[in-house]
Amino acid sequence: MRVLVVEDEVRLAATLQDLLELNGYTVDVCHDGEAGLDNALTSIYDVILLDVMLPKLDGFTVLRRLRAEGSTTPVLMLTARSELTDRVNGLDSGADYYLTKPFEPKELLACIRALTRRQPELRQTDALKYGDLRLEKTSFTLSCGERSVRLSRKEFDMMEMLMLNQKLVITKEKLLLKVWGYESDAEDNNVEVYISFLRKKLDHLHSQVKIRTIRMVGYCLEAPEEA
Repeated sequence: MRVLVVEDEVRLAATLQDLLELNGYTVDVCHDGEAGLDNALTSIYDVILLDVMLPKLDGFTVLRRLRAEGSTTPVLMLTARSELTDRVNGLDSGADYYLTKPFEPKELLACIRALTRRQPELRQTDALKYGDLRLEKTSFTLSCGERSVRLSRKEFDMMEMLMLNQKLVITKEKLLLKVWGYESDAEDNNVEVYISFLRKKLDHLHSQVKIRTIRMVGYCLEAPEEA
């Protein structure tokens, strides 16, 4: 499962990332509300850990905008603010649970397990489909008809983003952040190389879906009926 941590305290964010990764989760971290909202709207996460006191956009605003966009991703709010009005505000904004700092690691993990169990029909989908393609989340397999290929982790993450967003253009910057992470030294040419890998695999599959380059912007998927 993939978790987004939106927390401006860098050391706490790193601690949460270590804890979750030790328990088998894939974790992305960002440190302000704008980046958190941008990440959350990609719809690639199974659960979001969201702090309230954030720079640029506070957690309540992030959550309200996320819900206004139709996102149903479970959100666990983490905050040092324990007043009743804050908890009510968070729940009214669309939070699924409200955990006050400091909290025990076991309690946090139990909350995440509970939240991800609540929406099995939404969060445990085994595959994504677009055009004649099928992307298997559990096996990292991309298939078209009877043909299939196994993707590397970065190829899978990139194709997952493209398939989740379908016709929307994904910028190189966003791909770098989601696939390589904030601390990586990867550059635009790394994205271009992996796009090339994916195109070769689409050709091998004889898929009619293409990865379209939007010059100076990024990439999107295109099926024949959309051309």
